[in-house]
Amino acid sequence: MVKLKVVWDELARSALKNAYHYINQDSLQQAERVKQEIMGATKKLADNPKMYPPDKYRKDKDGRFRAFEKDSYRISYFIAENSIRVLRFRHVKKQPKEY
Repeated sequence: MVKLKVVWDELARSALKNAYHYINQDSLQQAERVKQEIMGATKKLADNPKMYPPDKYRKDKDGRFRAFEKDSYRISYFIAENSIRVLRFRHVKKQPKEY
Protein backbone atom coordinates (compact mmCIF):
# COMPACT_ATOMS: atom_id res chain seq x y z
CA MET A 1 0.00 0.00 0.00
CA VAL A 2 1.29 3.46 -0.91
CA LYS A 3 1.81 5.87 1.97
CA LEU A 4 -0.49 8.86 1.53
CA LYS A 5 0.42 12.45 2.36
CA VAL A 6 -1.58 14.13 5.15
CA VAL A 7 -2.68 17.67 4.24
CA TRP A 8 -4.51 20.06 6.58
CA ASP A 9 -7.14 22.32 5.01
CA GLU A 10 -6.72 25.98 5.94
CA LEU A 11 -9.83 26.12 8.18
CA ALA A 12 -8.72 23.05 10.13
CA ARG A 13 -5.18 24.42 10.47
CA SER A 14 -6.56 27.75 11.69
CA ALA A 15 -8.77 26.00 14.27
CA LEU A 16 -5.74 24.07 15.55
CA LYS A 17 -3.76 27.31 15.89
CA ASN A 18 -6.64 28.94 17.76
CA ALA A 19 -6.88 25.99 20.14
CA TYR A 20 -3.13 26.11 20.72
CA HIS A 21 -3.25 29.83 21.57
CA TYR A 22 -6.24 29.31 23.86
CA ILE A 23 -4.55 26.49 25.80
CA ASN A 24 -1.28 28.44 25.84
CA GLN A 25 -2.96 31.17 27.91
CA ASP A 26 -2.91 28.73 30.83
CA SER A 27 0.02 26.45 30.02
CA LEU A 28 2.63 26.40 27.26
CA GLN A 29 3.53 22.80 28.10
CA GLN A 30 -0.08 21.67 27.84
CA ALA A 31 -0.53 23.54 24.54
CA GLU A 32 2.59 21.87 23.13
CA ARG A 33 1.52 18.43 24.36
CA VAL A 34 -1.94 18.71 22.79
CA LYS A 35 -0.51 19.99 19.50
CA GLN A 36 2.08 17.19 19.35
CA GLU A 37 -0.50 14.50 20.13
CA ILE A 38 -2.91 15.81 17.50
CA MET A 39 -0.18 16.11 14.86
CA GLY A 40 1.16 12.66 15.74
CA ALA A 41 -2.30 11.10 15.45
CA THR A 42 -2.89 12.66 12.04
CA LYS A 43 0.56 11.61 10.78
CA LYS A 44 -0.31 7.99 11.61
CA LEU A 45 -3.17 8.25 9.10
CA ALA A 46 -0.58 8.14 6.31
CA ASP A 47 0.17 4.51 7.22
CA ASN A 48 -3.39 3.41 7.96
CA PRO A 49 -6.07 5.86 6.72
CA LYS A 50 -8.95 3.59 7.74
CA MET A 51 -7.83 3.21 11.35
CA TYR A 52 -10.78 5.32 12.54
CA PRO A 53 -14.49 4.76 11.86
CA PRO A 54 -16.55 6.58 9.23
CA ASP A 55 -17.70 10.04 10.32
CA LYS A 56 -21.10 9.64 12.01
CA TYR A 57 -21.97 13.29 11.31
CA ARG A 58 -21.49 12.96 7.56
CA LYS A 59 -24.88 13.23 5.81
CA ASP A 60 -24.22 10.81 2.96
CA LYS A 61 -22.23 8.30 5.06
CA ASP A 62 -19.43 8.10 2.48
CA GLY A 63 -16.81 5.79 4.03
CA ARG A 64 -13.98 8.01 2.79
CA PHE A 65 -14.96 10.63 5.39
CA ARG A 66 -13.72 9.54 8.82
CA ALA A 67 -13.24 11.10 12.24
CA PHE A 68 -11.65 10.54 15.63
CA GLU A 69 -11.33 12.30 18.96
CA LYS A 70 -8.09 13.18 20.69
CA ASP A 71 -7.57 15.41 23.75
CA SER A 72 -11.19 16.63 23.67
CA TYR A 73 -10.95 17.58 19.98
CA ARG A 74 -12.71 15.97 17.05
CA ILE A 75 -10.71 15.65 13.84
CA SER A 76 -12.55 14.89 10.59
CA TYR A 77 -10.66 13.81 7.49
CA PHE A 78 -11.20 12.62 3.92
CA ILE A 79 -9.33 9.79 2.24
CA ALA A 80 -8.61 11.01 -1.30
CA GLU A 81 -6.84 9.05 -4.01
CA ASN A 82 -3.40 10.56 -3.37
CA SER A 83 -3.74 12.19 0.04
CA ILE A 84 -5.58 12.44 3.32
CA ARG A 85 -7.20 15.82 3.86
CA VAL A 86 -7.86 16.96 7.43
CA LEU A 87 -11.10 18.91 7.01
CA ARG A 88 -12.26 19.89 10.47
CA PHE A 89 -10.84 20.38 13.92
CA ARG A 90 -13.39 21.17 16.63
CA HIS A 91 -13.64 20.91 20.39
CA VAL A 92 -16.00 18.07 21.35
CA LYS A 93 -18.14 20.36 23.52
CA LYS A 94 -19.11 22.44 20.49
CA GLN A 95 -22.39 21.50 18.86
CA PRO A 96 -21.65 18.91 16.16
CA LYS A 97 -22.39 19.95 12.60
CA GLU A 98 -23.52 17.64 9.85
CA TYR A 99 -21.89 18.23 6.51
